[in-house]
Amino acid sequence: MSVKLTTHEKDGVTIVGISGKLTLGDGTSALRDRIHELTKGGSKRIVLNLADLNYIDSSGIGELVAAHTTIGRVGGEMKLLNLAKRVHDLLKITKLYTVFETFEDVNIAVASFAAATASSSTA
Repeated sequence: MSVKLTTHEKDGVTIVGISGKLTLGDGTSALRDRIHELTKGGSKRIVLNLADLNYIDSSGIGELVAAHTTIGRVGGEMKLLNLAKRVHDLLKITKLYTVFETFEDVNIAVASFAAATASSSTA
């Protein structure tokens, strides 16, 4: 099974569910295409839900970094939700854990955008 992407909105935040395998080829290009669609459509607050991601390779990790960069370029922010142990360990090993804000609860992840907006507007 390759990657399957689902998208829905919650309180103005776009949540992209990623299930299956995020690997070189179809998986990474599907995620890249979805991120480009979302940013072109004006989405700037994006959470990638990795709860059903059962495998990721180095290309998949690279695509997460590329998505983070693409969203940042349009003034947006991307956060990760429900990391499997393997993904968590890979991010730690590669020192990318410091790049991504990660959450285990969708409501807290969504609320974190509002908190960031509130603190930046008062600064």
